[in-house]
Amino acid sequence: MSEAPAKRRQVIQGIDASGPYPVEFRFAHAPDAERHLVVVLAGLEDPDGYGATAAGMDSLPANILWVRDRFAGGSASYLCRGMDFGVEKSVAEVVARVTESLGLHRSEVTLWGGGLGGSAALHLGLKHGYGNVVAVGPEFALGSALRERRPAAARHLLGEPMIEADARTLDSLLPGLLSSGTNPQAHLYVVVPPDDEPDADRELCLGLLRRYRNADLVPGTFPLLSLAQMLVAGLAPRLTVAPRAAERPVSARPGITGYLKSTSVVQGSFAAPVVISPGPDDLLASTGVRLIGRAPGAVRVSLWEDGAYLASAPVTEAGDWNWARRTWTPGEHNVRLFAVDANGYQSPRTEAQFTVSDHLTPGAVPTGPAAAAPPVVQRPEPYLQVPGAGVGFTGFATGAGRVGFRENGVVLGACAVAPDGAWSWVPERPWAVGPHTVEVFSIGAADTESRPVAVTFAATDS
Repeated sequence: MSEAPAKRRQVIQGIDASGPYPVEFRFAHAPDAERHLVVVLAGLEDPDGYGATAAGMDSLPANILWVRDRFAGGSASYLCRGMDFGVEKSVAEVVARVTESLGLHRSEVTLWGGGLGGSAALHLGLKHGYGNVVAVGPEFALGSALRERRPAAARHLLGEPMIEADARTLDSLLPGLLSSGTNPQAHLYVVVPPDDEPDADRELCLGLLRRYRNADLVPGTFPLLSLAQMLVAGLAPRLTVAPRAAERPVSARPGITGYLKSTSVVQGSFAAPVVISPGPDDLLASTGVRLIGRAPGAVRVSLWEDGAYLASAPVTEAGDWNWARRTWTPGEHNVRLFAVDANGYQSPRTEAQFTVSDHLTPGAVPTGPAAAAPPVVQRPEPYLQVPGAGVGFTGFATGAGRVGFRENGVVLGACAVAPDGAWSWVPERPWAVGPHTVEVFSIGAADTESRPVAVTFAATDS
C-alpha cells in the first residue's frame, strides 16, 4: 500500500461508481473547513496514480481531492477508454459532486496536475467552469504525443487499432477549448518547460492561452506550493502584484459526510472473505502453510500482516481462493484480509490466526468428515523439566482409533484409544537429555491424521 498522501490529516479512500466508469479517489478535509477545494490529477509518471505532488499538499489549508487515473486497468488521462468519453464524464461528475457536497462555488476550486494530469486540469477546468487551473508541463496534442512517446498508454485511450482520425480528435480538444474562449474568467497558470525542438501544437496553444486575461506562463523556478497557498487564500496573482484577499466565511460540511460514506471503499454490504483453513488454534510447520477460503463476488483477496502487504490471491468464478507462503517465522500470526470486487470496492476485514513452529513436520492436514479431531494431551505438561526415563504421554482423543507421536519428522510410535477416548503411551527408550518438541496427532478413519498438537519439554538425566 502506498504512503498516504497526507501525513497530518485523515485521508478517506473512496470509489464513485455512479458514472459510466468507477472513479477511485482520496479525500482530506481542510483543517478548519476553509472554503476551498484543490483537485490533484496525476500524470503518467506517477505509478500509484494519485499525483507526485500529493505529499506537499498537506500544508494547504484546503479540502483536497486526489483522483486516480486508473480506468479499466490502465491510465486514461481522465479522458477516454477506447475513445469512450465516459471516463471524462465520470471524473467531471465526481469533482462536481465533491464541490457541491462541500457547499462551494466552482470559483473556489483549483485543479492541479502535472504532465497529462496538467492537460486534464486544463481540459476539465476550462470545460466545466472552475476558478483556477495549475498545469505543470501539460501535453497539448493529447493523441499524437501519446502515440509517439507512450504507445501502450495510447492504445488504452484510442483502442485497437489506433486510428489516425481518433488521434486527431484528441489533439483538437485543448486547442478547441482555448480558441473558443470557454470559461474566460478562469485563472490559468501553466508551467511550460524549455524545449529546444519546435512544437507547433504547443506554440498554437500558448498563443491561444495568452488571449485569456487571467492566464500566466509560470517560470519553472517559481515555488508552486506558494502559488497554491495564494489561490487557496483567495488571491489570484499575476505573479507580480497580488490583490488583497476578501474576508471569507468558514463553511460547514453540509453534504460531504454523506457523500464520502456512500462512496467509501469499504462497503458493509460486501461480505468479508471466509477463512476455511487454517483455524484459529492450528499449530503449523514453518514451511508450506496455505490459507484457503471463500469470497463469492470478489475478484481477489488482499492479505496483510502487521500493516505490511503480503499478497493478492485471485478468486475463482466459484468464489474460492487460496494462497501459500514458502516460509513463516515461528510464533503467532494474525493475517488480516479483505475481498475486492471488480470495481475496486473492499469488503470489511477478517482475520486468519494460527501459530507456526519450526519443530513440526510440513505437510497437508486432511479436512472433512473423515478427519480426526486433534487430541488433548494431559501429560506431560508443556515446558517442564522431567527425568528422561520417566516421560510418558496421556490424554483423550474423541473419535480417533489411535494416537501417533512424531519428533523432527520421525515417527516415534503410536497407541490405541480406549472406548471412552482415553489413551496413554510410554516410549520404549528413555529420552535424550535436552529439549524436545513432540507432535501428538489423532489417527481416524482411512488413517487420516488430525492437525498435530505440539508438546515441548526438557529431559534431564536424573
